[in-house]
Amino acid sequence: MYFAALLARTEDGWEASDTELDDVETLSDLADLAREATADYDDDTVLVFIEQEDAWFGVVRVDGEEDPRIYVSDAAAAARSSYGEILLTDEMLGRDPDDEGADDLDALDLDGTEDGEPEASEAEADPDAEAEAGASGVPSGPLGDSEILADLGVPEKDLLGLESGDALSEIADILGAAEVLETVR
Repeated sequence: MYFAALLARTEDGWEASDTELDDVETLSDLADLAREATADYDDDTVLVFIEQEDAWFGVVRVDGEEDPRIYVSDAAAAARSSYGEILLTDEMLGRDPDDEGADDLDALDLDGTEDGEPEASEAEADPDAEAEAGASGVPSGPLGDSEILADLGVPEKDLLGLESGDALSEIADILGAAEVLETVR
C-alpha cells in the first residue's frame, strides 16, 4: 500500500493535497506535478511525501524551478518498488546513464594480468560491499540529501533516525503540518 501527498508551504502555512502517481514515470514528471499542483505558490517550497507501508519513505523537495532534492529512507527497499524507482536516479546511485555495460571492449579493465597475477576484484577486497549493495547494486539504508529538511526544523540526525511507518507524520508534526497531512491520508 502506497501513500503520496504534496505539502506546499505558503504565506498562510502548509497546505496538503493527496496525489496520484499513476502517470508519473520520472523524477522530472514528479517535480512538474509538484509545481503544477502549487502553481499559485511559484517560489514556495513543495514537499512530496511518498511511503510504502512500513518498508520505506521518501521526501522530494521542490523549491521553485531548482532541481528537486531527494531523500529515501531505504534505497534497497525503494528499488523494489515502482514509485521508489522514480526517486532513485542514476546520479543518486552513482551510475553513468550513458554506460552501456561490458559490451564495450574499451571499457574492460585488463590490468593486473600482465605479470600473471590477477588483481583482486572489489568483492574480494571488501566482501561486505556486495552484501551492502544487494543484488541490484542499490545500497540498503538511507540515500540522498539527508539535510533536505534541516532548514525546516528536521536536522539530518533526526531524519536519519526516523523509521518507516510513522516517519511522514513525525516530519509533518515538526513542520507544523500534521493536521493538514492527516486530512489527506
